[in-house]
Amino acid sequence: MASTETTTGPAGDAPGEDAPASAAAPPAPTGTAGAGTSGAAGRPAAPGNGEPDSLAGLEAGLDALESTVAARQPWLRTLASKALPPAIAVVIVLVLWQLAYHFEVKPHYLLPSPVDVARSLQEKWLEGTLLGYVWTSLSRGALGFLASVVLGTVLGLIVARVKAVRAAIGPILSGLQSLPSVAWVPAAIIWFGLSDATIYAVVLLGAVPSIANGLVAGVDQISPLYLRAGRTIGATGAAGVRHVLLPAALPGYIAGLKQGWAFSWRSLMAAELIVNAPDLGTGLGQLLEQGREFQDMPWVLSAILLILIVGIGIELLVFAPLERRVLRSRGLLVKS
Repeated sequence: MASTETTTGPAGDAPGEDAPASAAAPPAPTGTAGAGTSGAAGRPAAPGNGEPDSLAGLEAGLDALESTVAARQPWLRTLASKALPPAIAVVIVLVLWQLAYHFEVKPHYLLPSPVDVARSLQEKWLEGTLLGYVWTSLSRGALGFLASVVLGTVLGLIVARVKAVRAAIGPILSGLQSLPSVAWVPAAIIWFGLSDATIYAVVLLGAVPSIANGLVAGVDQISPLYLRAGRTIGATGAAGVRHVLLPAALPGYIAGLKQGWAFSWRSLMAAELIVNAPDLGTGLGQLLEQGREFQDMPWVLSAILLILIVGIGIELLVFAPLERRVLRSRGLLVKS
């Protein structure tokens, strides 16, 4: 079925029959019923040629997958799903503890009840010394951990990028990571005496190998394509480390930081248990040792409980959100 075409002049004049054939506009593409045309771009989507349609559908599907946003759950449901299981576990432990106390699995002076431990914590709180013990250990742990992060990061980068250094001290780092932190305490006392330097030396020796090994593992998992792309755009040397190497190794590095904090906290408690002097202040490890000296089991268990609470609190408040943010930003953690 032929269609009649009209032309307009260059100045927008009315169409005329005498217009030359060369000035006529090219015929618009026509198609069968149901043939779709493109939108604002004006590109025809010919159904007979299925390749553009299939590619467009594939791109739309991929975009939909990438842009899917999980519906935000009510805060009560989120709180219940995250807080309820740990609360139930704590209740079960307290019930079993109370049953062991009731049936005298150990004599009461060796195994106090949860109420006795809570009363001991209350006494320390009313004395106004409880927060001082926690702050002394927490400040030591934070300072030692920050110093460990600096040293461990530098050491990990050197080991990861220099083959000769890796061959020389790589196995030593793994061995130091498996060495119990308390083994360093006698040597540190001989080197530095009963001082804060001894405590910080034990913390560094316990945490630095873990952080360095975590960073080495993260660098080993980087795709070579990223490193080649970085060199192509000129990111070499310090710029390559800052903009390519460290961001690409971030998941493994975060895991190393988490493990480094755990080792530094354990090392700190081991050092405080042994290094005890009046001018050093009293941390949680020294509080635990004082309870042992007085044979006061509620005191001992309350100190252990405080050490556990601080360690878990730092993990939940600092490292767990940081790890979730890094993994989610890379598509490695998807909300269900």
